[in-house]
Amino acid sequence: MEQIIKQLSEEFKIKIEYIQNIVNLLDEGNTIPFIARYRKEMHGTLDDQTIREISERLEYLRSLDKRREEVYGLIDGLGKMNEDIASALSEAKLLSEIEDIYRPYKPKRKTRASVAKECGLEPLANEIYGQTDGIPLKIAEKYINPEKGVETAEDALKGAADIIAENISDNAEIRKRLKNIIRLNGNIVSKAIDPESKSVYTPYYDYKEPVKSIASHRILAIDRGERENFLKVSIDIDSTKCLTIIYKLLLKADNECAEIVRNACDDAYSRLIFPSVEREIRSELTERADEQAIKLFAVNLRQLLMQPPVKGHTTIGLDPGYRTGCKLAVVDETGRVLDTAVIYPTHGEAQIKKSKKTLCDMIEKYNAEIIAIGNGTASKETEIFTADCISNIKNNVSYMVVSEAGASVYSASKLAASEMPDLDLTLRSAVSIARRLQDPLAELVKIDPKSIGVGQYQHDMPQKKLDEALDGVVEDCVNSVGADLNTASPALLSRVAGISASVAKNIVAYREENGAFSSRSELKKVPKLGPKTFEQCAGFLRVPESVNPLDHTAVHPESYDAANHLLEMCGCTPNNTANGGIADIKEKAKKIGIENAAAKIGIGVPTLNDIIEELAKPGRDPRDELPPPLLRTDVLDIKDLKTGMELKGTVRNVIDFGAFIDIGVHQDGLVHISQISEKRIKHPSDVLNVGDVINVRVLDVDTEKGRISLTMKGIGGEKNT
Repeated sequence: MEQIIKQLSEEFKIKIEYIQNIVNLLDEGNTIPFIARYRKEMHGTLDDQTIREISERLEYLRSLDKRREEVYGLIDGLGKMNEDIASALSEAKLLSEIEDIYRPYKPKRKTRASVAKECGLEPLANEIYGQTDGIPLKIAEKYINPEKGVETAEDALKGAADIIAENISDNAEIRKRLKNIIRLNGNIVSKAIDPESKSVYTPYYDYKEPVKSIASHRILAIDRGERENFLKVSIDIDSTKCLTIIYKLLLKADNECAEIVRNACDDAYSRLIFPSVEREIRSELTERADEQAIKLFAVNLRQLLMQPPVKGHTTIGLDPGYRTGCKLAVVDETGRVLDTAVIYPTHGEAQIKKSKKTLCDMIEKYNAEIIAIGNGTASKETEIFTADCISNIKNNVSYMVVSEAGASVYSASKLAASEMPDLDLTLRSAVSIARRLQDPLAELVKIDPKSIGVGQYQHDMPQKKLDEALDGVVEDCVNSVGADLNTASPALLSRVAGISASVAKNIVAYREENGAFSSRSELKKVPKLGPKTFEQCAGFLRVPESVNPLDHTAVHPESYDAANHLLEMCGCTPNNTANGGIADIKEKAKKIGIENAAAKIGIGVPTLNDIIEELAKPGRDPRDELPPPLLRTDVLDIKDLKTGMELKGTVRNVIDFGAFIDIGVHQDGLVHISQISEKRIKHPSDVLNVGDVINVRVLDVDTEKGRISLTMKGIGGEKNT
């Protein structure tokens, strides 16, 4: 374990004692959000993402050590262990390296070599492999055994060559060197199975790119094309380079036996080594591409969940549709449903007129200020209809098109049915769309992260890894914002550190039976919510109704005494925080001296600074510091776009080769990575985040294919912040 701690310290460039503390905290069952927020002194104020990466790497290294010990035991049990093998196992840094070392000793299915060994030809193989000066046919004569199928000396030599070829294939050093040469000099090659067929994989019908530089999104596209039987994919490498390496390692003489070994090298390479190594390297490429895609998905999801809420406004949600009409829901500023209706803005003139009256009446009746429109079927027509309606009323109303990805799945779920039992599932979607604009985080946690629509190739990803990564993002987001204990849904509560789905249901059940929680400490009365769970979750739950103002802050109950001590030193009381916080507490603490105050109170400086921040602005929402979403009052058609036109847009999705931008047209425009910045960038996410409001200029419009090319270059102020 000491070696793992040392390795983690070197890889992450973090002090050994901090790594040791993180490992101990994780092993004790502490959650990552809790460690990141409330144990800062123990890890040097690392953020939750870094701690999560350390946790994942720790798990891999422990698995590596476990497999190392297993393989050592297996080889030792065969009586084959020696210093060289032990040293190679000790130095192995990857699971694949350990498997290569174990390969010669691993039980195999019936092979040509195993059959030859059963015929007693292994001693002959060893003698030939030693490249003795003898004549191979003469040496092989003593191994003729008709009873075992070895009729001639030629048969014996053939069997011996099969054994030599398999031994060469199992040579860990050879495999390691060939993998390296293929990684550096190999090319991924894809060919069309049917060149006449049309598909989205046409660009890869005759494609070649170096293994060392091929982009992850192209690997994923090629893999999918192969699975769907459009492409035949392989790795191309100059076999001479590979064989030269094998010859240099194995050929020791210039005689007839050496020639047999040379031929065995050729056979081993073409029949055994290259097909196996090709699979491994392609698997590596796919794994790397998966990891990058998952990472990008996680980044996009985090940015989407952390979009600023549109607070304090009655909102109308519109779920567009043709035949079944457009579902409408009015929700108040807390998300409570006030009214619902179904309108038909895409039907005949009479229905359009009636729909306008319904929407305008609801705007005026409930003093609605914002309209959220789903971006699905009939979204464009609904947007035009909405813009026309609000242009003819006195109320100051704006709208925004929001992603409705996953809304239909949520509306048919048990959770939606329990939240809105009196509403038809089609109307529940409209409610969800409205709430997504009001508070993206609180609403989107109710939906499977994979259904939110901010990734690429998510259905091709290893689902367990993808789920773990996205669940971690949701957990981090929820805990960075906090949750109102008296209004949070079970879905939101279950994402709070330490709270399981069953405990979340128990909290809601307790709330429904006993009324609103009056303090954080009342949580301890909830069934199955023990001391450890309370420790993990309490700081992330807010209780605005509590008589103790600290219950509405991110100050953990374990630090209440410290907070009160600080307030006393600054001449304040907890009640001073009730009305918007103590604006000058930072200055008061600085006069005392932060380190001096921390020492007197008996806490660390990072914890003291966090307490000061909370007392200055209780219950602060980190999302409030981000630029607000872009609301619109009019609508554009793709036919209105002209080359050179400058517009404002909202980043909807960031992918490897660019970003898709909502510019108020039904079809999102693409800013290619080459058009994002005047400077060369490695990835679009280096500059753009989901939800960013940016300035763009139209480069090209293809109305027939619905494609819009945009640029951020040369328009002054690439990104609004």
